[in-house]
Amino acid sequence: MKSWTEYLWFETSKRLEFIRISDAVREIVRKSGVEEGICLVNAMHITASVFINDNEGGLHKDFETWLEGLAPFASQDYDHNLTGETNADAHLKRTVMGREVVVAVTKGKLDLGPWEEIFYGEFDGMRRKRILVKVIGE
Repeated sequence: MKSWTEYLWFETSKRLEFIRISDAVREIVRKSGVEEGICLVNAMHITASVFINDNEGGLHKDFETWLEGLAPFASQDYDHNLTGETNADAHLKRTVMGREVVVAVTKGKLDLGPWEEIFYGEFDGMRRKRILVKVIGE
């Protein structure tokens, strides 16, 4: 059994942003030498997410609009923000969008569906954050 670990680092220019990371994860899988196994891609911060969906700009805008409707940044109604924090909305958005994805590795490649792409979702950006990519298999 092989195991390979790398980290991807991001510092977004906006508070809320989606970044397609499929190619970077594919390269890590290639370097791992794993032919059959799994790849875990995990946001290492509680105000960020990793998820799989379509790479379509209109859908990404819909995600932003929907998330802001669920947990608006400008709201004064968060108890968490009474502690001096300003990112309660980002914690809630991360909970909805998820922490990580696990993708099968088949014949040395990510086994994604035809329209599936891996994304990093940032909800409290403009500072350095990381993603763990761990490939396990044979």
